[in-house]
Amino acid sequence: MAFFENLAGIFLHADKYIDIIIQNYGVSTYLILFLIVFLETGLVVTPFLPGDSLIFVAGTFAGKGLMNVVLLFFILALAAILGDTLNYAIGNYFGKKIFLDKKYIRKDYMKKTEDFYKKYGGKTIIIARFLPIVRTFAPFIAGVGRMDYLRFLAFNVVGGILWVGLFLFSGFYFGRIPFVKENLTLIVFIIIALSLVPPLFEYIKSKIKKGDRIISS
Repeated sequence: MAFFENLAGIFLHADKYIDIIIQNYGVSTYLILFLIVFLETGLVVTPFLPGDSLIFVAGTFAGKGLMNVVLLFFILALAAILGDTLNYAIGNYFGKKIFLDKKYIRKDYMKKTEDFYKKYGGKTIIIARFLPIVRTFAPFIAGVGRMDYLRFLAFNVVGGILWVGLFLFSGFYFGRIPFVKENLTLIVFIIIALSLVPPLFEYIKSKIKKGDRIISS
C-alpha cells in the first residue's frame, strides 16, 4: 500500500521528484513526463497534475545534461497537442449527448458557446495553455461548442509548441543560474503564482465592468 501511495505522490508532484524519477526510471522518464502532460491537458478530471512547473523543472534537469532538451521538447509538445486533441474529441462526442440531450445546458447557451468559439476560439485555445485548470477545460468546451476541428488543430499545435517551448527552455537556460539552482522550490511556487495572475485579473476586470453597468443603469 505504501508503495502505491509513494508512486501516486511522485506522479502527482513529479515537478518535485524528477531527480528521483530519473534515478529510478532512466530513459523511461521521458514516457512518464509524456503521460503526465498528456493527462493534464487531455482529461477534464486531471487538472491537478503539474504542468508549467513540471516542464520548467524538466528543463533545468536537461540543462544539467540529465536529459536531452531537444528530445524532451518534441515529446512534451506532442503530449500537449495530443492531450488537447483528445479533450476536444471527448467534448465534441459527448457534448450533445450529455449537455443537450440530458438538458443540462439550454440550447441558447450552447449556441452562444458555438458563436464564441467561432469568433474567439483560436485566441482562447492559445491563451488557455498558460492558465492552470483553464487549459484543461478550454479544449473540452471547444469540442462541446463544435469549433471547426482544423481551426482548433492549428491553434492547438501553435499553443502547445509555445507553451512547452517557453517553460522548457526557460528552465534549460535560467536553471543554470546559481540563484535558480538553490531556490528551485521557490521558483516553482513563483511560476504557479504568476500563472494564476491572468485569470484573477480577468475576474477583477469582469467585476469592475459589472459594477459600472449597475451604476450606469
